[in-house]
Amino acid sequence: MRNFLSVTDLIPDEIISVVERASAFKQGASSNALAGKVGVMIFDKPSLRTKLSFDVGIGKLGGRAIYFSHEEIGMDFRETAEDIGRVVSRMSDFAVVRTFDHSKVERLSEAASITVINALTDGEHPCQALADLQTIREVKGSYQGFKTAYVGDGNNVAASLALAVASVGGSLTIGSPEGYQLPEDVLKKAQTIASETGGTIEQVTSPEAAVSDASIVYTDVWTSMGQEAESRVRKKDFVGFQVNPQLLENAAPEVKIMHDLPAHPGEEVSVGLLDEPRSIVFDQAENRLHAQMGLMDFLLSDG
Repeated sequence: MRNFLSVTDLIPDEIISVVERASAFKQGASSNALAGKVGVMIFDKPSLRTKLSFDVGIGKLGGRAIYFSHEEIGMDFRETAEDIGRVVSRMSDFAVVRTFDHSKVERLSEAASITVINALTDGEHPCQALADLQTIREVKGSYQGFKTAYVGDGNNVAASLALAVASVGGSLTIGSPEGYQLPEDVLKKAQTIASETGGTIEQVTSPEAAVSDASIVYTDVWTSMGQEAESRVRKKDFVGFQVNPQLLENAAPEVKIMHDLPAHPGEEVSVGLLDEPRSIVFDQAENRLHAQMGLMDFLLSDG
């Protein structure tokens, strides 16, 4: 039994294998890895892409998905994360958990005796990072020899992206305002991994420096779910960090734009930019399905 709570729960070769499986599924490959298996989806946070992609993916792999919202379970409100982990282990084969505090999914997984997959926490969004790698590989044909830039909040998406790009030997520069940078422990871990794979992970405070000569420019919302009270301050602090045509003049001519969605046009990205030919955000969104199928096939196949 293996869990996937962080990108680093897979070694680099395993990450590459999962992405290759994802690409095969996108091209029409099939698998019954989840035949006869039940996956419990426990979501403290609402979602479009995550819920849809896991539900569809579990079905395509021959399994059955059962969804529980926050109102139905109330993790650490009606009952503890530990008790939830113990109960679902008695009646299902794996759990997909989307919550706020990363410690919740850790506690649940420690009490569980089944595979637990992190579908998003405040600490990481590892399934998104797998889809990001698949999307980058589709566009560039590899992970190396070009620069990816991330502009915006050094949040869970940025953390998983840094760890994922480092794991495949890629080059990533993160541009964030002071006070919103990647957590120091995550940055050090990503840089350590990169030193072993031939990649580079850098952090800067200038959006222009971040996107300079970048072939991929990635952004995310300035205010994530649960941070709504900070929205006004964040809009002020992130002035100049919008991904727009002017900023992209610093990037490589062939630049492609990524965003994990949902987007706030007019804030982190200019209005209309995600509809341009340079945008690959909807390929990226679709790849959540294929990447998660690759992950579940890897983690839960009996073969």
